[in-house]
Amino acid sequence: MRPRSTNDAEALALSALATTLTDERRARRFLDLSGIDTDELRRRAGEPVLLAALIRFLEAHEPDLIDVAEAIGVAPLDLVAAREELEQ
Repeated sequence: MRPRSTNDAEALALSALATTLTDERRARRFLDLSGIDTDELRRRAGEPVLLAALIRFLEAHEPDLIDVAEAIGVAPLDLVAAREELEQ
């Protein structure tokens, strides 16, 4: 299910963000590494740059990428394709 549009990529990335935030360890690492707090995350959650950063974060640790992709029912490469679309 490769994203076919920016809207598809955003929807996929938002699902990945929601799934990431349900895992306390992974969520804390993302917030710590990105340097944003929960308030800023809430304000910026729909921004393509933040969504792309989230997927890059997942890509940096393959087990996270695989876990999140499985949880949302897509292939890891679909998340990578979504990130690429969001970065255009």
